[in-house]
This record gives sequence, C-alpha cells and structure tokens, in this order.
Amino acid sequence: MLRDHSGGASPGRRPVPTSVRCVEPWNTFVEGDNLDVLPRLAPAYGPFDVVYLDPPYNTGNPFAYNDKVTGPRADRHRVWAEMMRPRLEAVRTVMSPRAAVFVSIDDNEAARLRLLMDEVFGEDQFVAQIVVNLNPKGRQLGKGFATSHEYLLVYARSTTTCALDASSTTTVDPRDFPHVTVEGRRHRRLPLRNTNKKFNPVTAPTMHFAVYGDPEGGRVSTEPFAGSLEVKPVFGDGSPAVWRWSATRIDARSDDLVCRWVGSGERRRADVFQLDWLHEGRRKKLRTIWLAAEVGSTDTAVMELKALVGHLFESPKPTGLLRRVLETMPDDARVLDAFAGSGTTGHAVALQNAADGGRRTCVSINAPEPVRPGSNAGLAGHARVSDVTRLRLRAVADVVGGGFVEFSLDS
Repeated sequence: MLRDHSGGASPGRRPVPTSVRCVEPWNTFVEGDNLDVLPRLAPAYGPFDVVYLDPPYNTGNPFAYNDKVTGPRADRHRVWAEMMRPRLEAVRTVMSPRAAVFVSIDDNEAARLRLLMDEVFGEDQFVAQIVVNLNPKGRQLGKGFATSHEYLLVYARSTTTCALDASSTTTVDPRDFPHVTVEGRRHRRLPLRNTNKKFNPVTAPTMHFAVYGDPEGGRVSTEPFAGSLEVKPVFGDGSPAVWRWSATRIDARSDDLVCRWVGSGERRRADVFQLDWLHEGRRKKLRTIWLAAEVGSTDTAVMELKALVGHLFESPKPTGLLRRVLETMPDDARVLDAFAGSGTTGHAVALQNAADGGRRTCVSINAPEPVRPGSNAGLAGHARVSDVTRLRLRAVADVVGGGFVEFSLDS
C-alpha cells in the first residue's frame, strides 16, 4: 500500500483504487525498487507519457539492483541485461499510447541496451540514438580517447500514436532569418523549387509547371500579369525541377512568396522563394548531437545541485538535458523517472512548468541504495541516495514551486 507523507490531500484526476490516493503536485517521490513500485503505482499515476531512465552504467562496480540471476556472476554484461529487461518490460506496460521513453547510457552497455530495447519495445519503435556531449573537456583519466559523450536512446510506445515532436523553440536562432519587412517581420527565403533531385518532372510531373513573377516588385501568381516573367523550376545546373507547392497552394498563399533575380550575367534569371517567417513559438528540428553548450554538462549539473542542497552527488544529469526532452512532448505530460538518482527529472519538470505554464507531473522512483562510503552525500550525513532525491525535490518545491508529495511502500 502507498502511504501519503504530504500532510494533506489533493484532488485526483480520476477515481483510483482505495489503496492509492492520487495527488496533483508537480513532483511525487516513491522510495523502493522500481520493479516492485511500478505495478502498484500505475493505477493511480499512469499511464505515463514521458519516461526517462538513467540506469546503472555497469562500469564494473556492483549496482543496487541485485535481482536473482543464474550463472556466473562474472558475466557482468549478462547480469546487467537481466536486471534491465524486466524493468523495461514493466516501464512499457505503464506507458500511454502517446508515450516515448528516453534512456541515458554510456559505451559500456550502449550496444546491448539498443538490442534489448529492440526486443522489448520493437525495432520499429526506435526513434533515435542521440549523442549527448556531457563532458566537453573529455575524461582525461585512463587510456585511449578522452570520452566526452554519452547516449540517449529514444523509443516510442507506438510510433503511430506517439506525441513526440523532435523540435524545440530554444534552438531557433533569429540570425537565421536575416530579412525584415517594413512592418518589422523577420523572415528568410527558401527556394520554392524542390531541391531533392529524386523529385523531378519524371517522378512528380504534376508539380512541374510555369508560374509568373515580377523580380522587381516580388509579386507571384499562377496567371500572367503586367510586367511578369514566366518562371519554371530548374536545378542549379539548369535541368528541369519541380515546385514544392501545388498551383492551388501558390494562389492561396501568394503573400508568402516572392520573385527575385538570381545569378548574374548570362546566368541571371528570375526565381521564386517562400517567405519563411520567424514567429512566437517557432520550432526547429533537433539534431541528434546535443552539445553541452545547449543542454548543460556534468559540471553545470553539479553546480545546479550544489546551489539547491549542496554538493551531494558526483555525476548528476543537467536539468537542461531533461528540459529538452520535455520540450519534445506535450506540456501536460505525465512524467516518470524510474532511476531517479539525484532527482534531476523532477527538478526539470518544475523548471519547465514554471517557464511555459505547463501542467506536467513527475513521479520519481529511487531504491534505498546506500551512498558510496566517503562520498559527499555520506559525509553530509545522508545514508542513502534516495535521501538526496527526497531532499532535492523538497527544495525544488520550496524554490521553484509546484508542490511535493512523498509515498513509501509498506512492507
């Protein structure tokens, strides 16, 4: 049974079992093994739309999830995979149809995790393998290259219904829109012709037709007008091309088109461009390499945690990484972090809600794993990693807002 330690009740979104009382703070914390917690948590808090996992990286040290496994313990890769498989399966059962799961991992198990997630979620549910530059200086200890990255594996519960939008407002650069109208609207010019040579008058014959434009005044139409020139789509080498817009769309959105001269001398010709506007809420497609300058680094993550509760964790994730994940999903998403660590995901949810007015909620699960002897957390008097999770999420509620509630599993 889940027990409320919040000190007060909050209304739930839907009727829930009597064994679980649903609350509405931005952050909820549950201490326990995620394999035990997930089935009992889902009726009240699921299904979840965003799942973030930062599992043990299996660097050779023992990890907290000592499940019963058969065979020699020396096979650490197999033991790690046998620990992860049931947890991934449990996560999949609590994901909504629109959900996506994001899993951080390093080189030790990246290849095995990819295969494991193909098996659990389905190879056709793979979305991306993102390279995250969390250590721009590179790790200087050890042999070989100075590793400066980790990975973020992204899978959908169902790619046909997944709500993930692989774009962000924060990556839009106004400098990419160099032109300004007299009204002050910034824009850039995109060729109206299709620049992909797979699309040409043979493969797309209906998209090869003449339009009429005035390269001095800019007007574009599908019908001739005084002072207009006939313009047909061509590639840079002069071979026939096709337009990206149909004639009907050109007429309907002629204000978003402009005719201009291109080239010089004998190669001078009129061409047609789409006016691509910079507007509030504009999004840009995300690349699969995320730089520390964009999402933060391990160093900035340590400083974030230190500013909130002290230097208690050696390798937390930066909130910028999780905020970018959150930006790709709806702003009312139910978020789950089943390996909560220092509580970065819950912190990021509160920051993102405060920034954009979102209604996200986050459930963070952490096992009562002992802190490493001699660690900063241990020296500060914290016996378990979950103590740090709890401390941080309480501080987030005090500093950022959104509330905090804690549950524990009865034995």
